[in-house]
Amino acid sequence: MQKKKMIWAVTLAGTLALLAGLALLLGSTGFFEAARSQEGLRRYIERYTPHSHLVFFALQLSSVILAPIPSNVIAAVGGLLFGTLPAFFLTAGAVLLGSAIVFALGRALGRPFAERFISRGRLEKYAEVIRRKRNTFFFLAFLFPFFPDDLLCIAAGLTDIPFSQFFLLAALARPWGLLAASALGGSALSMPVWGMVLLGAAALALFLVALKYGDRFEAALMDRLKKEK
Repeated sequence: MQKKKMIWAVTLAGTLALLAGLALLLGSTGFFEAARSQEGLRRYIERYTPHSHLVFFALQLSSVILAPIPSNVIAAVGGLLFGTLPAFFLTAGAVLLGSAIVFALGRALGRPFAERFISRGRLEKYAEVIRRKRNTFFFLAFLFPFFPDDLLCIAAGLTDIPFSQFFLLAALARPWGLLAASALGGSALSMPVWGMVLLGAAALALFLVALKYGDRFEAALMDRLKKEK
């Protein structure tokens, strides 16, 4: 038993050290400064041509594991650089791979690891709904933009949901927002000005609604799921 605890502690420490090293690597290359704007991200990725596709994939993977910036923002930049479909497939592959990794970390390292990224209060907030309405909750949380879906992948690892079931839910729900973001970036080169204005206005309106009413919608959805038998 003592040996298992020691192995677990070493694994946890090593995992956190690797994540910290990844964050330092991103910082040393100027990623966090570049991430302050889409134009900065575009220049950062283009800097690594002809390996920009690989760098884009790595950034999307890092965005799931470290979550320094939403995947949708990077996807829009990828759409601008590579076109809608290449950006979408690269993003979807990286996000699903990252989801699987953080799920596995949550399952292997347990609650102490999860609480380094998710507050205890938030974990308790989701616990009952996850227990009673697990599949429905995860599907809706992955589908709607105002749930912290990267963090929920860690929380999912704490449950008894089979990995195959979790991955299927993520694969069905997560790509839609990524496709929309990739299309938004990819269409910027070919849409007329009026189309860009309308699309930008719609995206801004959706963002503002999610920002203002996201917590209320999340609370209402969780209350409804709690009441359903």
